[in-house]
Amino acid sequence: MSYAKPPVLAGSGKSDYENYLRTDELLSLQKDSDQWEHRDELLFTIVHQTSELWLKLASSEVAEAIEKLRKDNLREPQRLLSRAVLCIHQTHNALDMLEKMSPWDYQQVRRALGHGSGFDSPGFNRLRKLIPELGEEFRRILNTQGVELLELFLNDRKFEDLFQLAEWLLELDERVSLWRSRHFKVVQRSIGSDVAGTQGTPVEVLAKLNNFTFFPELWNVRTEVTNVALKDE
Repeated sequence: MSYAKPPVLAGSGKSDYENYLRTDELLSLQKDSDQWEHRDELLFTIVHQTSELWLKLASSEVAEAIEKLRKDNLREPQRLLSRAVLCIHQTHNALDMLEKMSPWDYQQVRRALGHGSGFDSPGFNRLRKLIPELGEEFRRILNTQGVELLELFLNDRKFEDLFQLAEWLLELDERVSLWRSRHFKVVQRSIGSDVAGTQGTPVEVLAKLNNFTFFPELWNVRTEVTNVALKDE
């Protein structure tokens, strides 16, 4: 006996779950097995398609956080940025699946990619453009409140919301950096170091990006705090 209720949402699915999520369309976005260059194309495709979805959500949360900050709202952006951080965490973990492919298997899948490259990721490129705007708003708020960055970190309880915001900015920066590093190791493990990627970009270029940070001042202030502490000893 079936207890499922008939769908009330428009769509081709047999249930509202299918119609709301548009699963017919979603699950048709991957090649059928008779179109694969190699069986691991499905694995490769799903890892990257789901990552684009998580990055879309991350970008949406960051964009809203920016709008809140422009209105001098310090509380709500913290929750929004915590969500964005978890989105990046999901894309980081998804890379583990790519290492279930052998280097030779990846070479077979690579034939189907054309010049496709992670550098062309619309999700990451949007996120990469949005994150600096967070920094701009954070610095504006610091200036408006007349608070120096070192002062903020030496009196974190006094400026709790501003301090927590700074920590979420750093958390996002760190999570993106860890994701870059993880991606580099996956590429290195898949195709080696002294070679070029699908767009002809040397793998060593990815390694150099590992040192990039969006908010260097939030990293550098740690050194300043340590130096102040050492002077007090």
